[in-house]
Amino acid sequence: MRKVPLAVIAFIVIAFAGWQVAELNAQAKPASKPLQLKVGDPAPEFTLLAFDGKDIKKVSLQDYRGKKNVALAFYVFAFTGG
Repeated sequence: MRKVPLAVIAFIVIAFAGWQVAELNAQAKPASKPLQLKVGDPAPEFTLLAFDGKDIKKVSLQDYRGKKNVALAFYVFAFTGG
């Protein structure tokens, strides 16, 4: 099994985060209480879509928790054409 570098995974997650947000908005549930995270709190569980060069797959934080460091960044207006 070939290991994918973390930087590649981070780029893929960032690139497809906009698509995941749109999908989540389309499936929106009634508003719930917002997360109250503080510096140092563990990240909540989440799943995003990622492109590995061939297929789009779901990638979960659980896949990496305790195994690798994960960095997640959001680019405002990425892929909006504006």
